[in-house]
Parts: sequence; structure tokens; C-alpha cells
Amino acid sequence: MTEATARRRGRSGGGGAARRAERSAVSFETAKYIERKIPNFEVLDENALSIIEANAEQVLEEIGVSFVDNPAALQRWRDAGAEVTGERVRIPKGLARELIKTAPSEFTQHARNPARNVVVGGKNLVLAPVYGPPFVRDAEGGRRYATMADFKKFVKLGYMSKWLHHSGGTVCEPTDVPVNKRHLDMLLAHMQLSDKPFMGSVTEPSRAQDSVDMCGILFGKEFVQENTVMTSLININSPMTFDDVMMGALEVYAQNNQACIISPFIVGGAMAPVSVAGTLTQVLAEVLAGVAYSQLCRKGAPVIFGAMVTSIDMNSGAPTFGTPEASMITYGAGQLARRLGLPFRSAGSFCGSKLPDAQAAYETANSLNMGLLSGVNFMLHSCGWLEGGLVADFEKFVMDADQLGTLHGLAKGVDMSEDAQAMDAIREVGPGGHYLGCAHTQAHFKTAFWKSDMLDYKPFETWEDEGARDTRQLATSRVETLISQYQQPALDPEINAALEAFVAEKKALTPDAFI
Repeated sequence: MTEATARRRGRSGGGGAARRAERSAVSFETAKYIERKIPNFEVLDENALSIIEANAEQVLEEIGVSFVDNPAALQRWRDAGAEVTGERVRIPKGLARELIKTAPSEFTQHARNPARNVVVGGKNLVLAPVYGPPFVRDAEGGRRYATMADFKKFVKLGYMSKWLHHSGGTVCEPTDVPVNKRHLDMLLAHMQLSDKPFMGSVTEPSRAQDSVDMCGILFGKEFVQENTVMTSLININSPMTFDDVMMGALEVYAQNNQACIISPFIVGGAMAPVSVAGTLTQVLAEVLAGVAYSQLCRKGAPVIFGAMVTSIDMNSGAPTFGTPEASMITYGAGQLARRLGLPFRSAGSFCGSKLPDAQAAYETANSLNMGLLSGVNFMLHSCGWLEGGLVADFEKFVMDADQLGTLHGLAKGVDMSEDAQAMDAIREVGPGGHYLGCAHTQAHFKTAFWKSDMLDYKPFETWEDEGARDTRQLATSRVETLISQYQQPALDPEINAALEAFVAEKKALTPDAFI
């Protein structure tokens, strides 16, 4: 059955209502995912790449990786031809590479609004917001534990952000909702408050299954089995340890044709060697093992080569961001991912600053531009990240989301069409003139330059008369504007009721747990 046919069939009995709701929905402009027309920046030559690949194969064969508390995974590896001793899996040279050949080089993640589907892989770049912080911060309330109200506010901001293609997952961790039930509320918020693509839960295999089941209600069970509607983050416990919780979630998603980001969590000098080449070797070994395992669960399951890389301050032990070493690793990992024919996830609005200040801006700009140039296909944490990922900041969310527009502009490359060569304009103006009134400028001035929706470019006197607001104050105003303009996208009432009933039933099955 084709994707178009599957979409037409949708959920039994709800297709017509869904189409009527879609036609009546208030829609806000969202830019299409980035399609790069610029080259990737490559730091490794063929010799270096070959050495790293050979070393990674040696790591898998001689040292191996651990699959903890997961007898089923160990049996899958035995059946595939690996050597299993206790929980250690040693993978013969070439086996992992052979297994990953069935993983797709790109895939479409479907949104409930088909106009907002994204294609992950190739020369594309999909931007998703910050993921996982237990704290939030804003100018008014300062730093505090996140709540469900904060989570919903971030989802609304993500929906309203033009340059953001994806709603993300755990944009912040709502601590006022029981640990064993908050995944239901978070998924429901993504499904109800936005019509962009979203991520599933990975904190326990049963929660991954809940995610699949809720998507079965939203998209239709058959559609979910034949199409990818979720992307989920599967972190490897570096060095070289695959725990049962993350692998259990991976197994659920892979078996249900849903995408997983297989992502080593690397803090150089703590979880990997201090050298760029050594870290890349470990990253590649871990990704090879993780992606290969996804294909043992289901051949053809969509998967992304992930690399979450920071360096470390050797004095304090704190992670550092926007550094040249982390950039080199990310550039190199992009090259390795492309050689494997896999989509690549890395980069984001990384910074170690406690506030959305100059440090945050420098480190974020370095990290975002590095992500664009390294060939990243899926950028998690693209906006809102603060304090090394401990904090999701409302002002920084809209600052970063605004600046993501520059990535769209840079990725366009240089237009060399006859009109863009502007020879008529040069002839018209001639020596000593100006271009403000010429025909070419008049035809293009509205679209020629990217324009920030937040930053202030007014003359000093106007800026001073308007309160001399700094960037954070402008961002506070931007948050207020976006939230005041928010209108919830329409959702088929039958589907909405079924989702709420599922959540209520699931919550009623078990007592609340906050640890």
C-alpha cells in the first residue's frame, strides 16, 4: 500500500472528520526543512578515515561492547555470529557493517499535518528544540524545576516558531507529574498543541509502547506500521555500554518501524579519550554496534547516526561547549556517517552559560554553524539549551529559534541565476550612483535579505526612546507575543477523545510514582 493510500484510509471512521478539521485549522507559517546547497566541511582525509574505521572494527572485535541485563539482545547477537561472553559482545570484523546495510539512508517522518512532514537524511537538515532539562528559566521567575505548564508553553512556542521544523520530545522534564505517567501527558501535549512531528518516550520500554499505541490512535495502526511517525533518542552509556532500558525502548521502536537516534553521549576526557581521533574511534564503534542491533530487531528500521559530543574543563570537571575540539569531532563524525550511508544527528544551541548572555551567544553560534557545515540531518537541542543542558530557557528558546533563520539563509548558497547576477542593475546605476531606487532593488528588496523577527536594528535614538531594551528583554516580549497569538491546531474530535481516554485509562492502572 502506498503512503498516499495509507494516509487516505487513516483511522477507521475518522478520516472525513480529520480532513474537515485540517481544512478549518488556523495555520502558522513554518519553513520547510533545510535542503543544503552548500558543501559540507570535511576535516579528515581518506587515510584518516580509513584508520578510524579500522580501529573501530578492532575495538568491536577485541574489546567488544556490553549489553546489560538483556538476555534477548545477547541471543540475537549469538544468532548473528557474534562472540558473547557474559554480557560482553565481541563483533567479528565486517559483521556490524554488513548488518547496517539494511538501514535506510533517508526516511520521511510524518506529521499529523502532512504539510509539515520532514525528510531526514541526504542533504537535509531538520531542526528540533532542546531535550531533557529538569529546570526551566525565564526573566521573571528565574531558575526553577519544570512543570507541565512550562512544557506546554514550550510546545506552543515551538509550534509558533517559523524556522523550527519539529516539536521535539522532552522539551523540559515536568517534575509536577508522576515519573511513571508524565510521558503520557507530554505526548498528548505534542499531539494536541502542535501539528509538527514529535519524539517518543524512551525512559522505559513500556512507555515506548505507549508512544506507539498513542500514535496508532492519532495516525491509524496500519499507517504507523508502514510509515515513520516518531523519532526517538537512544543514548549509549559511553564507553561502550548498552543498558536494558534504552535498548528495550529501541527494540520497541525498531520492531514498529519507528526511527531511533543511536547516540553516544561523549564528554571528552571522561567518557572517551581526550584526542579527536580516539573519540571518533569510540563513537564509530558504539554507533556501529547500536545501528546493527536495530537491524537485528527489524531489517530496514529507520535509524540515525548520533554524536552528542562535548569537551571537559579539566579544573572543574564541567562540560564545555562551542570548543574547537568538539567541532572537529562533529565534522569527522559527519564524514563517517556519510560513508556508512546513514542520516546524521549532532550539534545544537550548546552552551555552558547560566544565563542567555554573551557566553551563551558565542558558544551557541559556534555550535549551530558547526552543525550546518558538518552535514547534520537532525539537530536536536537547536533552541533553548542553557547551563550545559540542565535548563530550558524561554528567552533563549526564542533567541535561538530566531537565529535558526540564518541557517536557512546560509544553506541556500549563492544564487547564480541571470537575475541574481544583477548586470542590469550595475548598468543602470553606473559609477557614483546608488542602488536604492534601481529597478532590481525595487523588485527584490522585500526578500533579498534575511530579517530577524526579534533583534533591534533601529537607530540609537529610537531604541533609547523605546526603553533601551537589551536582547533578553526583546526575547521576553517575543515570548509574550507568540503565546498571545497561539491558536491550537484543529484535531479530529473522535481522535482527540480517544487519545484522552487512552491516557486516562493508562494513568488509572498504576499508582503515582515520583522516583
